[in-house]
Amino acid sequence: MENWVESMGGPLVVVSVSGLRQWSGCTEDGVLVGGGTVVDDYDRACAVEELAGVIGGNVLVLGDEPATTRYLPGRRAFVRWLGAGSEEELVAAAEALLDDPRTPWEECGVWETDGAAVLMDSADAGAGLGTPYPDGMGMPEQAGVDLPAGRWRVGAHQSAGGDVRVGVVRLLAW
Repeated sequence: MENWVESMGGPLVVVSVSGLRQWSGCTEDGVLVGGGTVVDDYDRACAVEELAGVIGGNVLVLGDEPATTRYLPGRRAFVRWLGAGSEEELVAAAEALLDDPRTPWEECGVWETDGAAVLMDSADAGAGLGTPYPDGMGMPEQAGVDLPAGRWRVGAHQSAGGDVRVGVVRLLAW
């Protein structure tokens, strides 16, 4: 599987490359992980209860559950692995949803980016993406999201049943 990103349990986020240094992820002072009183970026991402949402106007949160996700650049959509026997089945189901004008898309806000972005775990600090975890557990997972600068209307949908269950978050030029 190429370009798939898995989280450590929290939501995934998409952050503009230019804003990575500002994304702090979870911190020792944060509420959820550190037990502190300061609401950090991870806390803000976890507060998104919908299928997707936008925080601060410039961070796209792929909410609801920590599903392994990949970006389909030709479709400007994120595919979320909820249940499938193969990557091919999952991507085909996502493309069918994207092609079907009857798909009921949940409106999830407007995301603004100044260009290329990174799909990553919301717990990771953007500045640390190129640095191995201190516990020797490898590198933070990430995938590039090639987009032109702009404002994007975010829509999300999850398939309800069957052998293949997929979540899709699509971006439409605003």
